[in-house]
Amino acid sequence: MILVGNGRVITRDPASPYFEHGAVLIDGDKIAAVGDESALRAANPDADYVDAHGGVIMPGLVNCHTHIYSGLARGLSIKGCNPTNFLENLEQQWWKIDDNLTLDGTRASAYATVLDSLRDGVTTIFDHHASFCEIPGSLFAIKDVCEETGIRACLCYETSDRRGEEKRDQSIAENAEFARWAATQDSGMIAAMFGGHATFTLSDETMDKMAEANDGLTGFHIHVCEGMNDVWDSRLNRGGISPIERLLQHDLLGPRTMLGHCIHVTPAEMDIIKETGTHIVNNPESNMGNAVGCAPVLEFFRRGIPVHMGTDAYTHDMLESLKVFLIIQRHNAAMPNVGWVEAMTMLFQNNPAMASEYFGRTIGLLAPGAAADVIVMDYPVFTPFSDENIDGHMLFGMMGKNCRTTIVNGKVLYKDREFVAFDEERINAWTLEQSKKLWGELNERSY
Repeated sequence: MILVGNGRVITRDPASPYFEHGAVLIDGDKIAAVGDESALRAANPDADYVDAHGGVIMPGLVNCHTHIYSGLARGLSIKGCNPTNFLENLEQQWWKIDDNLTLDGTRASAYATVLDSLRDGVTTIFDHHASFCEIPGSLFAIKDVCEETGIRACLCYETSDRRGEEKRDQSIAENAEFARWAATQDSGMIAAMFGGHATFTLSDETMDKMAEANDGLTGFHIHVCEGMNDVWDSRLNRGGISPIERLLQHDLLGPRTMLGHCIHVTPAEMDIIKETGTHIVNNPESNMGNAVGCAPVLEFFRRGIPVHMGTDAYTHDMLESLKVFLIIQRHNAAMPNVGWVEAMTMLFQNNPAMASEYFGRTIGLLAPGAAADVIVMDYPVFTPFSDENIDGHMLFGMMGKNCRTTIVNGKVLYKDREFVAFDEERINAWTLEQSKKLWGELNERSY
């Protein structure tokens, strides 16, 4: 047993939302009890004690869209990369990286992403991977890293026609093989979706092959209308229909499918998304950084479309993403009183709901029987604090770097700002060597 105490407990459980002097009791991989610390400590004197040092004890955060393959890009400047639009950014930067990503590069990227996520209090990730240099085995390589480091992860591979039929077929096979493997597991730690890049790099034949290979195993995770490229391609080259209509025709929509971005979808496409029960994941910082626009998330909510929050790997800090989401939505609407409910619903309700669906556990809640994903945030309180205003404190007072302790599936991985479940120094040294190899290939020089 583990008892996390000496802190203010935010449960996200409407039945018992807040304990001023609270504690969380963990038994194995589940939460056994939540309540006042004095009572829990008296009843469980032999439990291993994790001291929150007066901080905030809360559920771990969920990132519904990230890209492990970008993990070694920090500080990288690729020779000749000077994009003036979204497609050029893909061609000059991201596709060059994944074209040179070996299996070891993929493993190193996974280490970099997972360690940063855990430091920022993220206990579950939905990743969308690409490594066209070496595709077979790439999802299993990421899976091995996730199991070693202890994060909860739902993985898929980015199917695309952009590197020819052989690479496309390898991408489809990797998705299908991993999804079949994941379907046999019951750990609640690793899950699978079936990935697709974006409709402008997916032919009708490829979409059919994806649906056939998936055969109902899982949902799809696809970028849609991030830039205008999907729109132009569908209208000019695919029979004049919209990207969402194409996905509908090829049976890629539904209640377990998550569409990334959806910035340039039309009202008619929104109707299709709503009627099929399909989900959307918004990535505000990435959209701003790529200069592709602001997704109409307020309208998605008005229509009853479930929307989630991701980072697109622009950051691994979900609270940073939360802040930027609210700012861009208010700026775009020219109204300072919108977006609050949507922001909090996405991060604290919809993201955990998607994770709970895919991992078969109650995630994002501190309550008996829920998955034991718990984080502790350093947060000295100098204004009134309770469940009535926790969202305001998180939005304006906390960042991922406030996280001091991260527990996933009942295992303490990061305690008092140090990794305790694995050797961070060893991992960082090996990751640095892999990043030097990748950078050397990209820029034809030594590092």
